[in-house]
Amino acid sequence: MATIPASMEASIDKDGLVVVTGAGGFIGGHLVADLRRRGFEHIRAIDAKPLSEWFQSFGDVECRQLDLAGLDACREAAEGAAYVFNLAADMGGMGFIEANKALCMLSVLINTHLLMACREAGAERFFYASSACIYPIDRQETTDVAALKERDAYPALPEDGYGWEKLFSERMCLHFSEDFGLKARVARYHNVYGPNGTYEGGREKAPAAICRKVAQAKLSGTNEIEIWGDGQQRRSFMYIDDCLRGTELLMWSDVQEPLNIGSAELVSIDELVDLVEHIAGVKLNRRYKLDAPQGVRGRNSDNTLIRERLGWEPSISLREGLEETYRWVHDQIVAGRTQPALAS
Repeated sequence: MATIPASMEASIDKDGLVVVTGAGGFIGGHLVADLRRRGFEHIRAIDAKPLSEWFQSFGDVECRQLDLAGLDACREAAEGAAYVFNLAADMGGMGFIEANKALCMLSVLINTHLLMACREAGAERFFYASSACIYPIDRQETTDVAALKERDAYPALPEDGYGWEKLFSERMCLHFSEDFGLKARVARYHNVYGPNGTYEGGREKAPAAICRKVAQAKLSGTNEIEIWGDGQQRRSFMYIDDCLRGTELLMWSDVQEPLNIGSAELVSIDELVDLVEHIAGVKLNRRYKLDAPQGVRGRNSDNTLIRERLGWEPSISLREGLEETYRWVHDQIVAGRTQPALAS
């Protein structure tokens, strides 16, 4: 459960309607579960997918299937809302992002229309899930990377497609705050991972993909793993529990500027594989697919500002989070559960 300081907790009206968009997805599903645990009485969960395809759903939560690219759907979602967490987007891992730039950019309709609907509905607070992909790519071209500070976002040169959409939507949040008084909060997530998420099908991110590949190699006895790129790309990965705490601390705070929410524990992809192999108790032969999507060469989160503003930063170790994630992915594979493949 995300822990919130008592003074902040006391200021939250838990009888107010909380809307979570993207609630059928990985982070959104965990957020709904956490809000329930923390005593919020009225939660509306929104996702474009049929309820049967949601990663998590709850009988005491109002669940609606809505395509939030349209303004009317956003109005329906925001009706009566006090607080809105916008986690809805068409996105996935690097393979999806690089091959679907237009689809990623169309998510701008979701945030734009949802902001308009929240203003009309008189919502008090609005949370937007942005991404570290907004940072200039020329600051991420080597493995010897300097951790990214929030001020590094400008002059702008984000990742094409997905990064530009996220940066534009950040500006929309800023100006809705300035012009209309909506208390918008923006988090720049850095590589969130954990159980109850995508681990196959084309939208999975590196930690889940590596957990799946290691589990499959162990269970099948193939003793081999394919790694996208040369394995030297470096990243930081944040466990879902840290993501939830950072999200809720920021949502209820007075912080008006975007904040990094990400781990500062930097590892290479090869080191990520080492960790999962150790957890699984195997050692695999590595086959490097050099023509696969790799993203930037290096990216890490500078957490100076979040420590200053919120007195907190993500702290769950990669080893600890991967143990939980690998166990869950392994169990899904053993149980024969499958996830839909990305349409070509």
